[in-house]
Amino acid sequence: MSFLLQPEIVRYQCTCGSLKPISRIYFCRHCLKIRCGYCVCHEVSSIRCINQTIFLFGSYLALKLMCGDFVQADSHYCGNCLENLPSAEARLKKNRCAACLDCPSCLNTVSTRSTNVAAQNPDDPSKTVTRKAYYLACGFCRWTSRDAGLPDQTVATGGWPERENVHAARLSSLLEHYKILALRERQEKERKKFIPRRSYLHFSDKFGLTAVMARKRAGLPPLGGVGLKDDAGTIPELNPSEAVEEVDSLPADIYTEPVSLSQVTTLAQRLAQPEFQTELVSDLFPAHKHLMIKRSQRCRSCEHNVSKPEFNPGSIKFKIQLAAYYHVPEIRIVTCEPLQVDKQGELIIKLCNPTQHQTTVHFLPLSSADDDLEETEKETENKIKMEEKDAQKTSQGRDDVSILLPSLSRQMYISEDPRPVNVKLTGEVILPSLPVVLPPRDDAAEYDDSGDTYHFQDDPKVVVWRKANKAAVKMVVIPLHSAVEAGEVLVGFVMKYTYVNTMATLEQKEPQKVDLKVKVYINVGKTVGSCN
Repeated sequence: MSFLLQPEIVRYQCTCGSLKPISRIYFCRHCLKIRCGYCVCHEVSSIRCINQTIFLFGSYLALKLMCGDFVQADSHYCGNCLENLPSAEARLKKNRCAACLDCPSCLNTVSTRSTNVAAQNPDDPSKTVTRKAYYLACGFCRWTSRDAGLPDQTVATGGWPERENVHAARLSSLLEHYKILALRERQEKERKKFIPRRSYLHFSDKFGLTAVMARKRAGLPPLGGVGLKDDAGTIPELNPSEAVEEVDSLPADIYTEPVSLSQVTTLAQRLAQPEFQTELVSDLFPAHKHLMIKRSQRCRSCEHNVSKPEFNPGSIKFKIQLAAYYHVPEIRIVTCEPLQVDKQGELIIKLCNPTQHQTTVHFLPLSSADDDLEETEKETENKIKMEEKDAQKTSQGRDDVSILLPSLSRQMYISEDPRPVNVKLTGEVILPSLPVVLPPRDDAAEYDDSGDTYHFQDDPKVVVWRKANKAAVKMVVIPLHSAVEAGEVLVGFVMKYTYVNTMATLEQKEPQKVDLKVKVYINVGKTVGSCN
């Protein structure tokens, strides 16, 4: 929880140029690059609410999304009852749970409550019997179904009345219209794939084409293939929307009665049910809970998974979880002296090695924009050379596994231009010149107070203390005059660390040790004064 709740003080630069904390980035073990949420592609996605999609967008794209042309959803489940639904059933239920309901006031899940009510005995009307009645209640805002005028139910499993949408017929006609239109578009694309053949009349007698010519002369339609038949049907006529000149008049008491804001719905309450746009709180109805999904994420460059959860909705484990805090050294601020402009202040940061291998960390100054561009061009040239080398191997006709299975040895790269980082540094940092060695991670060492078994010759001016796979490093920060205007001191540097890649490939069977670099930006804090 500390990763999720801490402010974004230490941020790492992604390969695309975005700055993210270590808890919100991934590390691809195949291309050895840091990936953020913009650098991964989602393998699974879904539409949360069909009615909201039509109402908010009302476009051809939204309806095609509903038809399943662009979106394929899988592993739908309810976040409350954890019921797992297949894609077809979830589409029929409009991506909502049939059992769970949300509070229309605070949007939390409501629960069923029971109470005893007195009712007349059907056998003897003069007597009363006690029966159980069930109603909905929210434990957060104290909203109940009785506030909306919903009658109590005799069973606890449901049967709650639902409000009918007055635009249901219009939405159904739009959906049917664009379904047929999308089907015709797919058929047109299939027809364009076939190249029209030339008429070789001298082969008509040899291959029995006389019957085809006879049908053509008689004016009969040709016998096309099964896949090319126009099975889309006729497109139903769609009445266009018309503007109304006369609108409903305002209520007579709108200028005389005082407005009670507590009785008027908020913007969040109206957007939760856009098909109704309820104005008064008393008219709010509970809505079925949205379904959730589990999605996998792939690297856009090498198309390998960086995150893949388990299919079971009740499981919180991942089959593949290449989060950056499992592979990249973590940096945290321990202490910092009061910062004054043009004066040196001591900054102590903590380094943590999350891997099972020893790593060495070097601190380098930030490079200029020209150096970054030159480094990017070198990487592009190396990728082109690797692709040309693989193409030469393929042309030579070598009978090895890499030629038979090129997807296992050669990666498909997607060119992406990194964006410049729009960050204005308001401080300078004096980095330690000596590297810092971090031992591998040992979970048992966290609870062992006997002492560390590693003996490193650390400079006390650089390494303040160390324990297990953690070490505290001392730096010097000098705030600039621009820090007074910005209000905060922002410094940056390049962290170079050694990483042991244990991913076995066809070319490399043994683990490979590589040196990786990542740019780090730290928000040290605010200045307390200015120099005279």
